[in-house]
Amino acid sequence: MSDTPFFHDASSAVRFFVTVDGQSVSASVGKAALHYHFRTADNADPLETYASHAEEIDAAVRRRLAQGSTPPVMLREHDLRVTG
Repeated sequence: MSDTPFFHDASSAVRFFVTVDGQSVSASVGKAALHYHFRTADNADPLETYASHAEEIDAAVRRRLAQGSTPPVMLREHDLRVTG
């Protein structure tokens, strides 16, 4: 299994892994969520958008896990917003 992020055409999402407590956790974020949250151009490459914001996106996965989500974590646009 490769931990390299990739774009999954069928789900229109970037799939990636985040290391949490020494474990590799599977996660994904949709092309639309990336587009709307990061205000990218319509033709922006979602994999490049993910790479540019990987720390922020990985932090969103960790927040979801801390809130009780179980893998695989599927991020939505509102998951990317930092509140409080």
